[in-house]
Amino acid sequence: MKLDRPIKVLVIGGGGREHALCWKLAQSPLAEAIYCTPGNGGTAKTPKVSNVNIDVMDFAQLCEFALGSAIDLVVVGPDNPLAGGIVDFLSNKGLKVFGPTKESSRLEWSKAYAKDFMSAHGIPTARYAVCNSFEMGAEIVAESPWARVVKVDGLALGKGVFVCQTDEEVLEALSHIFHKQRFGQAGEKVILEERLHGLEVSLLAFCDGRRLVPLIPSQDHKQRFSDDRGPNTGGMGAYAPAEFYGHCQADVESKVLEPIQQALEAGDLVYQGILYVGLMLTRQSCPNDNPEVPPGPYQPYVLEFNARFGDPETQAILPLMTSDLLPVLWACTEGALNKVKIEWSSLCSCCVVACAKDYPEGISSGEPIVVGALPDEVIVYHAGTKLTDGQLVTNGGRVLALTGLGSSMDLARERAYQALKAISFAGMDYRQDIGKRASHACQLG
Repeated sequence: MKLDRPIKVLVIGGGGREHALCWKLAQSPLAEAIYCTPGNGGTAKTPKVSNVNIDVMDFAQLCEFALGSAIDLVVVGPDNPLAGGIVDFLSNKGLKVFGPTKESSRLEWSKAYAKDFMSAHGIPTARYAVCNSFEMGAEIVAESPWARVVKVDGLALGKGVFVCQTDEEVLEALSHIFHKQRFGQAGEKVILEERLHGLEVSLLAFCDGRRLVPLIPSQDHKQRFSDDRGPNTGGMGAYAPAEFYGHCQADVESKVLEPIQQALEAGDLVYQGILYVGLMLTRQSCPNDNPEVPPGPYQPYVLEFNARFGDPETQAILPLMTSDLLPVLWACTEGALNKVKIEWSSLCSCCVVACAKDYPEGISSGEPIVVGALPDEVIVYHAGTKLTDGQLVTNGGRVLALTGLGSSMDLARERAYQALKAISFAGMDYRQDIGKRASHACQLG
């Protein structure tokens, strides 16, 4: 069915990604009303958008609200409800939902399954082994000097990856997972992986069950502190486009996207929604980048799949999308991506996350937030915020995401960081180097 009338949309989630989705959908003349559950302080103030206080895992209440409000399209943001089967639940009640089913989203909620999928379809990925106990993991480490990355198999809010330098660090990570049970059931199985070196790229693609349509490439900054120091987080900032992606775009299309496309056509993969492909573009000739071996051309390897829009990549990407997002999401649910056109601005974007001082271990709650005057070239997306008696206060680890736009990455970055000076809340912190490596990466050929 062609989308030819204004519709009501329900966006499930309450983070920065969901604010960005609501912000973009609200610009559509085809959006009659948008509801966000549970939403945040930013979605509460976005035109056409109303917050509804329903937990993302309360499928029954979400369904009751959607049916009672005559919702035409449900858009699922976070990973947990997808892994829990929200798409299956709502679809079975007659609702139209943008997002993959529980089985399809297994590409994200089981890293072991994703690795096996890649191996079966010839998609390049790092060497790996799977273990389900500390003892088994220690044995693999002793026999495999390449095993330097430890990944929790299940969902871990972006914090279940340990990038290690030594055997001792790998064993410490395994102890956190198996002995201290830091990740609960999500950590009952672990992937030990070869560490790759190079340039990371986040490549998102719309999927209608038949075909893939990539969005512009971006780059996330996962480590907590500047210069990629500290623990992994849900993401401290992103920029788009990642122009260095052009060095191996053809290889990504032939070695990564084409095998996924073939799996869709063969019925080996049933998928509809957004597919996030985390890539490493590497010139690695041998383990540890032996300087005595001349590097070859860039080669793509898939680090991970996500079954949803990335956060904060979405906050960097959507401001550059000049076409209407709503018909694209609708087309994905109809198997009709070939009937919509997606267009992009020539601008650059740089998104910087303002977080609580103790993030990712701690959050900020109830601290008043001051947002001063900002230029039109800067967009403020809310994540960990809420309104209390009309006052905007903190309500999470990642609090705000400021996206600067400009004709160059340097200008976009300058605007984002300048705008941060007009924002304040107690304990506010952010990385100082988001987007800084973009110009350097573009010079690498």
